[in-house]
Parts: sequence; C-alpha cells; structure tokens
Amino acid sequence: MQSLYEWDFRGGDTANLNAYVSQNTGEFGLGLEDDSFIKQLADGVMNNLAKIDQIIAKAAPEWPLDQIAMVDRNVLRLGIYELLFGDYKEVPPKVAINEAIELAKSFGGESSGKFVNGVLGTIYREIGEPLKDDTTRPKREENNDKVQSSNDKPSPNIQ
Repeated sequence: MQSLYEWDFRGGDTANLNAYVSQNTGEFGLGLEDDSFIKQLADGVMNNLAKIDQIIAKAAPEWPLDQIAMVDRNVLRLGIYELLFGDYKEVPPKVAINEAIELAKSFGGESSGKFVNGVLGTIYREIGEPLKDDTTRPKREENNDKVQSSNDKPSPNIQ
C-alpha cells in the first residue's frame, strides 16, 4: 500500500513503481525473506489499473476518482485487485476486504474504514459472494463459476 501511495503521490509513473517497492520493502520489511507477494500485488494492480479504477468509479459514483483521498484510493485498488484478480487460496475474499478496511483505518481519515468497507462490500455482493462457504477452491479462473478471466474487463453491474 505504501508503494502504491508513493507511486500515486509522485505522479503515477509506472516505471518507478518497482523502485518504490524495493525501497519500501528494504525500509519497512526488515527480516522479510521473500518479497515476491508484495511485487505480485503491485504489478497486479498496475496491470489491471484501468479496470480497477473503472470499478471504483462504478461502485462510488458520487466520488470521482481524483476526489477520493489518496490513501483510500490506493487501499481500494489493492483490495479490488485481491478481490477480483487474486488467488482465493492465498487471500480469501473476506480476508482481502478485512485487510483493506484495517489499512484504511490505520492510514486513512476518520471515515476511511467505512468508505472502503462500503465500496468493497458492494463489489463483493455484486460478484455473488464467491467462496462464501468454501475457502479451499483454487483460483477463480479455474472454477466453473468463473467470475472473469484475467483478460476480461470486470463488469460488476453496480448501480
């Protein structure tokens, strides 16, 4: 989240994101032996940024993307990536939502946790509450009840 925030704060040049991830991992991830999950998340958000931002716009139509607090915007990006594009086995949907809410509460404003909860909850319900009762299934793309492939444009029909 720190690296996405820094990337956004410094103008959104995708070429610099890996440098931010490396710097922040070195500074804040002391003792971390494997940073591949962090890099996977950052790259995943960047590779799906247009889709993710479109979903945010649909889920929070009263808040234009550039008017959402930068912390909240990047927490949402990370949460939506994990929710829609991530591996359910590694991070079940409800865990992704709860982690995003905790990040928003810790680093955002007074109402950030509620805002992030509302947006991600709306998206989660709209996609049909995947894995509601089963956290042992493989990635979404491998399921018969496929939410979407990594090449498809997410299209929650959020009103």
